[in-house]
Amino acid sequence: MKTDVIFGIHAVQSLLKTAPQRISELQVVKDRQDQRIKKLLAMAEAHGVRVSLVNRQQLESAAGDGNHQGVIAYAKPGKALDEKGLLDLIAQMEDDPLILVLDGVTDPHNLGACMRSADAAGVHAVVIPKDNSAGLNETARKVACGAAETVPLVVVTNLARALNKLQDAGLWVAGAAGEADADIYSADLTGPRVIVMGAEGDGMRRLTKETCDLLIKIPMMGSVSSLNVSVATGVVLFEVLRQRNAR
Repeated sequence: MKTDVIFGIHAVQSLLKTAPQRISELQVVKDRQDQRIKKLLAMAEAHGVRVSLVNRQQLESAAGDGNHQGVIAYAKPGKALDEKGLLDLIAQMEDDPLILVLDGVTDPHNLGACMRSADAAGVHAVVIPKDNSAGLNETARKVACGAAETVPLVVVTNLARALNKLQDAGLWVAGAAGEADADIYSADLTGPRVIVMGAEGDGMRRLTKETCDLLIKIPMMGSVSSLNVSVATGVVLFEVLRQRNAR
């Protein structure tokens, strides 16, 4: 069975809070005994999670280029949410659904950062296409700071078809595009909503763009023409949150 390698204090703490039963072993560096590690060890003990004290070289070997911060969890993969599961989740919601779609984001750092913003803004699920997209690897999980364990990631085969199904379920689809006429501050982004963000360089694919009910843009005042996709995602999502709270 595939094992997820989850490293970094925030990510491991989040997993201990939400799904400690998934953790088969927690490895902690021997020479770190500060309050953050002690709190994490107390959580592990409370949930009956096996802890091993290891040397720093072992953690660095397992984490690769990632910053493990002295802790790694080996865990069973979480239950994946498919397209049908996403629609079932939406049907059960009492609040207006908020779904983030990432069309072709290939950098795992950006995927992780987008998921972190999604969690903070109250997004119910993140949707990505199966092809031409970063997956939820160890780097993405680390950057997500625990959001990968709390926000479902839905992988779909046909993104345009998935958007059509979300529209049929009563959600309005707004896609971010530099050529849009409406900016995020003048557009109504309340109600059951899907926010679509495009790839780092090329933006949304043509078919994805044509499926959107509305195109929106972030007004740019300086000399740069666009923002990094993870930054832009945070800006748009928190404008959605602002509008929801104001309503």
